[in-house]
Amino acid sequence: MSNQKILVTGGAGYIGSHTVRLLADQGYSLIVVDNLIYGHREAILSSGVELVEGDLGDKVLMSRIFSDNEIETVLHFAAYAYVGESVTNPEKYYQNNIGAPLNLLEVMRKHNCKKFIFSSTCATYGNPEYIPIDENHPQNPINPYGKSKKMLETVLMDYASAYGFGYVFLRYFNAAGASLDGKIGEDHDPETHLIPLILDAVTGDRENITVFGTDYDTPDGTAIRDYIHVVDLASAHLLAVKHLRDGGDSLICNLGTGNGNSVKEVIASVERVTGKSVPTKYGGRRAGDPPRLVADPSFARKALGWEAEFKDIDQIVASAWKWKNGPHNGHYVS
Repeated sequence: MSNQKILVTGGAGYIGSHTVRLLADQGYSLIVVDNLIYGHREAILSSGVELVEGDLGDKVLMSRIFSDNEIETVLHFAAYAYVGESVTNPEKYYQNNIGAPLNLLEVMRKHNCKKFIFSSTCATYGNPEYIPIDENHPQNPINPYGKSKKMLETVLMDYASAYGFGYVFLRYFNAAGASLDGKIGEDHDPETHLIPLILDAVTGDRENITVFGTDYDTPDGTAIRDYIHVVDLASAHLLAVKHLRDGGDSLICNLGTGNGNSVKEVIASVERVTGKSVPTKYGGRRAGDPPRLVADPSFARKALGWEAEFKDIDQIVASAWKWKNGPHNGHYVS
């Protein structure tokens, strides 16, 4: 294995920390940069990797990291990801999700580091024109979060053309679950993801779960999403690293199971896994929520040899429940 290092930005966050753990277990040499605004130092402590607390916008810091280390590949997770907040405060999102990575890319160029794996999102597609969504689906993001991710994709494609960068864009669908041993998991503040919100309702940490919209054109009237286990997302990043290191071409891959589960189906899964009833109330649709978002992941299988291992929603929920049921109730404790 190469002695060169991998820089992981946002590696103390939810998906980043699971990827760091997997790569460290595989023997890769890593450096994590995270400003810890949303990340958790404790999420990567057990991985034994170097954590540099700082911001990608700090050019002096980033230059020092690249000068002091032979970095061959960058895995970029660092981004703000609250859709609603991006609508009310777009400046925050464009500065962090576009401005800071531009600084990173400048430093990468100066140090001849040209392999970039990007944590992108299905939000770049906007409202689906067809289901399942493949990589050729038009990109018409409907909020600044999705727009910022699409913009950085465009920047990276231009860097590839002009400067010889190689990239892999991994467009996630709905990340969910936790490590199988229950030691790391999802801990957002505020939490917006469905499964941890339902588990909070089960344990009494919140009064109930609200189902937004029961009149969609779906079998049970509630919105359908493609829930992809965070462990499967981590394995895709490992394969992307190997792909670029082996001289592979730039790629764009959707990451999902290819299956969809409705909100009611997820609630039923939580009840099966926990053996507890979920206090539920019903509300109207939220603006911008499409009835279905389901991936066509076939290209990732063809290009990377990747396929989701955990396709059963009960498996995903069970891992999240193990994390929630752990000693700290699904939270990191400093």
